[in-house]
Amino acid sequence: MVSDAMQKTRVVRIERVYRHPRYERVIRMSKKLKAHDEANESRTGDRVLIEETRPLSKEKRWRIRKILSRVS
Repeated sequence: MVSDAMQKTRVVRIERVYRHPRYERVIRMSKKLKAHDEANESRTGDRVLIEETRPLSKEKRWRIRKILSRVS
């Protein structure tokens, strides 16, 4: 998770690592999504599981399902 500055909303970064088909170089790509966190439980640095849901606001289409690991 990247940010917990908003109330009930978290910014989650999804990172994808793959090899380029022609050049065989390892490429890291990431995207940021806004996810709903009803109880404000998660914090910056936590690893979370998200699921797609109906549109909750203009940019929120994801919901935090559970916290996989917490940052200490």
